[in-house]
Amino acid sequence: MNSAQSSSRPGPRVGLFVTCLVDLFRPSVGFAAVKLLEDAGCTVEVPEAQTCCGQPAFNSGDRATTEALVRGLIDAFEGYDYVVAPSGSCAGMLRTHVPDLFEDDPATAARAKEFAGRCHELVSFLVDVLGVRAVPAQLERHATYHDSCAGLRELKVKRQPRLLLEGVAGLAVTEMKEPEVCCGFGGTFCVKYPQVSTKMVDNKAADIEGTGADLLLAGDLGCLMNMAGRLARRGSAVEVRHVAEVLAGELDAPPIGRPADA
Repeated sequence: MNSAQSSSRPGPRVGLFVTCLVDLFRPSVGFAAVKLLEDAGCTVEVPEAQTCCGQPAFNSGDRATTEALVRGLIDAFEGYDYVVAPSGSCAGMLRTHVPDLFEDDPATAARAKEFAGRCHELVSFLVDVLGVRAVPAQLERHATYHDSCAGLRELKVKRQPRLLLEGVAGLAVTEMKEPEVCCGFGGTFCVKYPQVSTKMVDNKAADIEGTGADLLLAGDLGCLMNMAGRLARRGSAVEVRHVAEVLAGELDAPPIGRPADA
């Protein structure tokens, strides 16, 4: 998503942080996020100057690159009431780690803290900040929900997506035995420790299949792509989607990990 999206509706001015994976692999999630925010009364824009949240560099110990990226984001999202991301991982980076980056630069540290305080994960923002309790969505499916590590542990995103999914007409949700257990992606973790990562996602796939659900939902595209890939290799028929796509009724894109003609 490169062009700015806007709405004439009155309400909070929100800068959508699209995330790298959504921009490059799943733009439909970005458009679903815009729809959900606009339907909730927000004015939504997508600053073209935004870049990566800096998490890969941060996790790899590259402080200089991380700080350079974050400085750019602080400038790009200046003036917005809120910064919202359809990703617990990216939102977790912006909200919980950015304030600690500039200990030797008090002026930038103050701006970073103020910026971080405006950053939110999408579904948490809808429920906790805007007070949304239901969306006019309908889907006759049987789903299960995976709690991503960053969203759950850094931002306490747990009940919010389930609250909104409860109101989706026709949708049944069955919990996994261990919905909070990591899928094995972990950003650079899956590259550094591929054998451990593969075992973890195999366990997760078995847990997903054990629910009997035909649809897997989550709020982080990295987790979803990882699980979709493993499910496909196991020959599973379970479809994989970002929770925002279901809540917004934006289901024209094929399930994650499947070609358009599958």
